[in-house]
Amino acid sequence: MARPWHDEQSGLATMRIAVLKKESCRSKKCGTECVRFCPRVRTGDETIIIGPDGKPVISEELCVGCGICIKKCPFGAIAIVSLPEELEQPTHRYGVNGFALYGLAIPRGGRVTGILGPNGIGKTTITNILSGEIKPNFGQDHVSEEKVLEHYSGTELHDYLKSVYEGTLRTASKPQYVDLIPRAYAGKVADLIDKADERGISRELFDQLELRDVKEREVRHLSGGELQRLAIAATIARDADFYFFDELTPYLDIYQRVKIARTIRELAKQKNVLVIEHDLAILDLLADIVYIAFGEPGAYGVITSPKGVRVGINEYLKGYLREENVRIRTDPIKFELHAPRLDTDVRILAHVEHLKKSYDSFTFEAKGGELTKGVIGIMGANGTGKTTFVRLLAGVIEPDEGKVDVEVKTSYKPQYVTGKDNSGENVGSLLRAITDSYDTSYYRTEILRPLQLEHILERSVDNLSGGELQRVAIAACLSRDADLFMLDEPSAHLDVEQRALATSLIRRFTENKKVGTLLVDHDIYMIDLASERLMVFAGDPGVRGAAEGPFDMHDGMNRFLKDIGITFRRDQDTHRPRVNKMASKLDRQQREDGEYYYPE
Repeated sequence: MARPWHDEQSGLATMRIAVLKKESCRSKKCGTECVRFCPRVRTGDETIIIGPDGKPVISEELCVGCGICIKKCPFGAIAIVSLPEELEQPTHRYGVNGFALYGLAIPRGGRVTGILGPNGIGKTTITNILSGEIKPNFGQDHVSEEKVLEHYSGTELHDYLKSVYEGTLRTASKPQYVDLIPRAYAGKVADLIDKADERGISRELFDQLELRDVKEREVRHLSGGELQRLAIAATIARDADFYFFDELTPYLDIYQRVKIARTIRELAKQKNVLVIEHDLAILDLLADIVYIAFGEPGAYGVITSPKGVRVGINEYLKGYLREENVRIRTDPIKFELHAPRLDTDVRILAHVEHLKKSYDSFTFEAKGGELTKGVIGIMGANGTGKTTFVRLLAGVIEPDEGKVDVEVKTSYKPQYVTGKDNSGENVGSLLRAITDSYDTSYYRTEILRPLQLEHILERSVDNLSGGELQRVAIAACLSRDADLFMLDEPSAHLDVEQRALATSLIRRFTENKKVGTLLVDHDIYMIDLASERLMVFAGDPGVRGAAEGPFDMHDGMNRFLKDIGITFRRDQDTHRPRVNKMASKLDRQQREDGEYYYPE
């Protein structure tokens, strides 16, 4: 039970919770500094004891919040958090010293409800509660359904949860990590969709989500993007009253993201939909209202009241929630009014002749040109050769025709990253083996801290989550001694905060080192924030691809967005990219003017 106390400086009543991040705790590799240096333990109290599993257990009633255990823990596994007493008891807590969630989203009919917040803040817990997979325990060992309904008596959540518990309200959920689907299902795509199809719409879904060409393929042979579309299709095919989609966009290109957003908007006309999404352009296009989740990842999360989607996203980017009077970020995420000017000091890093690379059913071509220092964004549909192009530059594959004359060293982060090649090795030893700068203050300040890696350096690489593995891969790429860096989809599995930090790091690193960076991604926010120029990949996905450019940002984005069929405007408040509603006055005007990317 959290301990209420009085903050003399603010005059506010607050309460304190102690959280142990068990995945970070390495009690067998430390000297139990948390116990040895605790002042209350030294006076004879059992404020921190070692539990049966060998890990510390912290008494929230006895803890005085001195913070010594936090500083002394060599693995950053402890968090002592002071919260306003108005939060009262948590909505759900994962045991003693476990993660605590405060608040809950309220489902609203006829709307798409979005949840926006960092990873590890409780968003998936919310969907599990609303779908009935877990019951809120209010910080207690066990709570019955009757107690849950009594707690929410007189609220919208009472009627909703009662219907879920009685089975009169059906839910369908798309999981966050689609990579796990082949482990759970062995068979063909068509069989899985037919099995899930309770609405008789499988034919429509095969066309809408571009699955017709893979319907006879075994699920275990699908790519990440195909698995994502399969998971979305199987969820929509269910006959449910409420649909939950936990991250729609990983592995999908911008064409597919927009198409799926429109498909779900159509679903929301008849059903209730809740979406967790980190691609802000798609969330803005998709959602009607958003809940902001804030707190300390892995320790606690607080859910705000619902906000209009524009207001909610803008407040999140600014880092200040007005209604709650809470600052969730020291510095706002800013967007430039104009693309960065090109540096007059042009340094040529690679000469590219007309290239051609053919596979059994796919052919890629790139016009000749020169790659110079600075960040060049690369955008285009999946299956048009973006990864082929960077692999040609990296020397991973050889062209059938033409030549890549790379005059400098290159470093390449592949599209799909796994921990298999470094099984058993921890993050710190992996990075130390790559660079001699690992133990310098510069490396910690410029690489480890922006990528939030300091607390997972002792973790084994093969036990990392998708987002953690992605951040390690970015660090490894930027740690190598090179002049041309190539990052293929670095935003995958990263939350908004992590994407913003990684984007700023990539741009700052490129400028300070005076090197070149090729940034392949489908997140328009990341491309817009980081890039000076843009390459556009077009063609017939899976059959033919061609690289065009580099162009300046305005010309490149204008070509790209025209091909997708959407127009962008800048938000007047934050200057962030916003997708215009189809056939709106501004959308029609920009199309007539041929200005698909921010009008000059």
